[in-house]
Amino acid sequence: MFYVLVGLLSGVLGGMGIGGGTILIPALIMFTNLNQQQSQGLNLLCFIPAALVAFITHLRGGYIETKFCMPLIITGLLGALLGASVAVKMPSSFLRRLFGIFLLFMALYEFFYKEKK
Repeated sequence: MFYVLVGLLSGVLGGMGIGGGTILIPALIMFTNLNQQQSQGLNLLCFIPAALVAFITHLRGGYIETKFCMPLIITGLLGALLGASVAVKMPSSFLRRLFGIFLLFMALYEFFYKEKK
């Protein structure tokens, strides 16, 4: 039941565009025997169907600016290839620390961010 709740929460956050990996990756590391690379890989695999559903929902709602899609997709794929190549060569403990630092900075940004009017 725990995995169902973690999956549901990460799917909801992913669908909102916040990022389900912020829940799924730490949960997998803390409550399974997976290392950082395995947890991130599983997160990416789970992200595919969730992202597809979220994409279709946002597209139908008119919330996607299609003129920006191709440049972002192409550079995103290149960045993913580069990032994955680097991540699989790093020690899990170092990658876990980098991920923790990233989450900390994202939390601080969200906490102190002031919405533009």
